[in-house]
Amino acid sequence: MSDALINGLAGAGGGIIAQLLTYPLQTVNTRQQTERDPKKSNGKLGTIEQICQVAKQEGWGRLYGGLTPSLVGTAASQGVYYYFYQIFRNKAEASALDRFKKGTGDGSVGILSSLVVAALSGCMNVLLTNPIWVVVTRMQTHTKSSTEQKPSESSSVMPDEAILAAVEPPPYGTSHAVQELYNEAGVLGFWKGVFPTLMMVSNPSIQFMLYETLLKKLKARRASRNKGNNGITALEIFLLGAIAKLGATVVTYPVLVVKARLQAKQVSGVDKRHHYKGTLDAITKMIQYEGLSGFYKGMSTKIIQSVVAAAFLFTVKEELVKGVRLLVKKDAKLINVVRSVPP
Repeated sequence: MSDALINGLAGAGGGIIAQLLTYPLQTVNTRQQTERDPKKSNGKLGTIEQICQVAKQEGWGRLYGGLTPSLVGTAASQGVYYYFYQIFRNKAEASALDRFKKGTGDGSVGILSSLVVAALSGCMNVLLTNPIWVVVTRMQTHTKSSTEQKPSESSSVMPDEAILAAVEPPPYGTSHAVQELYNEAGVLGFWKGVFPTLMMVSNPSIQFMLYETLLKKLKARRASRNKGNNGITALEIFLLGAIAKLGATVVTYPVLVVKARLQAKQVSGVDKRHHYKGTLDAITKMIQYEGLSGFYKGMSTKIIQSVVAAAFLFTVKEELVKGVRLLVKKDAKLINVVRSVPP
């Protein structure tokens, strides 16, 4: 099994676990990002308060709206990202070693090369998985329509089926989101927000640059103190992942808000601020109607969710990589032993 495949599978597994643990925070954060009215009180609620509000008004199930496609998207995104990241990383390391043999460089991958590797991996991930995340955003931001009112006294003349439909509207599932999106914008609708999403490639680029840099320094310090032993604990990996994600999130959050606005269902009508024609139009209208603060809606929730998710992802991924490599080595030793036994 190749190292790229091991890292890809481990990244997918770590991403799924992190997603399950933090999904309600993601749902609330997406709603905060896509709230267009600056006068609404939702943005002033604390994260826990808003989770409780959604649970009370719409049921706990709404906090997990879009979980199934989200898990598929997470597994695909993390798998694709780590797979290509390892491939590009191996090429960068080989190039650095080649330069070292020719007398230039110290043989290690520099910060710029690490950024390029992370950026290329992120672009591959975005182009392949963007349709999944558009559907997830639709499902996370779907709420009970204002037209879904309980029947009034006059509803006694309504047919039983109409009364039942008014009280219990059909659940909004993946197929509904896909059909709605297709009817609205066709096939190209599944790549809504792809431009700001490609810009968000800088987020994992910054994240992995910080992570690799901090990890490298920690290993070097550990090796100098412990005579060559540079082992890193799971807790240290957890903390490094959290710090790296925190830095990346603070820098790139406004782009994330614009992406969420574009991928959410567009509200057409008399209020033009609720409808965006594209990335530039969204940015212009947000500045005009909401001010710069609109670009930072729900940032505290996002920091909590992304930092915790990234910390768990890095921890689980590294442990899975270690476990798989250990199994592969054991299998290789067993095969060699069997081959060495005379027939």
